Amino acid sequence: MMKKTLWKTLISFLVFGFINAQAAPVPASSAQATAEKDVVTFYITRHGKTLFNTAHRAQGWSDTPLTAAGVSVAEDLGRGLKGIPFTAAYSSDSGRARQTAKIALTFAGQTLPVTEDERLRETFFGPYEGELDAVMWAPVAKKLGFADLSSVTQALSKGQITLETMMNTLAAVDPTHTTENATQVKTRMQAALHDIAQKTLAEGGGNVLIVSHGMAIMAMLQGMTPEENLRAPLQNASVTVVTYKDSKFTVGKVGDMQFVEKGTRQN
Repeated sequence: MMKKTLWKTLISFLVFGFINAQAAPVPASSAQATAEKDVVTFYITRHGKTLFNTAHRAQGWSDTPLTAAGVSVAEDLGRGLKGIPFTAAYSSDSGRARQTAKIALTFAGQTLPVTEDERLRETFFGPYEGELDAVMWAPVAKKLGFADLSSVTQALSKGQITLETMMNTLAAVDPTHTTENATQVKTRMQAALHDIAQKTLAEGGGNVLIVSHGMAIMAMLQGMTPEENLRAPLQNASVTVVTYKDSKFTVGKVGDMQFVEKGTRQN
């Protein structure tokens, strides 16, 4: 009789435990992992240093290859990004951006195709393409009441003028009216980012590497981050992390060099 009672008690305990285990809530970590499928995290970087960068010449839709320093910083970027699993990689159709993306992926230990999107190009500088930076910005400085490019850059860093003002003034003084203004660059860049975000979400979300260009990236960020974050030129291979969730873009630190610095230490 006692044995039967013990068996009934044991069976009841096991059944009760099984039912409660089935009804137990999903751990927070599992819920968070599932939620991440609804998020796209962009690692948006400027290409490595090029010949025109070194010569201080305007380089918009014109293109020059990476220098040895440009290749090196792309390698460091890749090492610094190691451990971040990318689901996709994009670049502009400029050789310097494509080359940077491929080098970074290789040194990050990831094999992914690089999809080119012409909307990710740098600003088109019209007749100023290939011109010395100081010469291109001279009429802008004059128009805005500054002595030279250095004075304009200082005014930008102090918040006395905005990047938008600089870009729009350059477009306005261009006698051929072919230089892109801030709105044109911002519109195509944000459209590309939105389309890539939607495509990535449809495929399950994840991390996306984008290699583009300094002024174009900053133009894209207009309206997405406070203006004071857009007062300093982006360094080569710097990274701006942007997340996309619930149809909203959230911008992290702009022009972050931590990934390059991490990669340099690992070299």
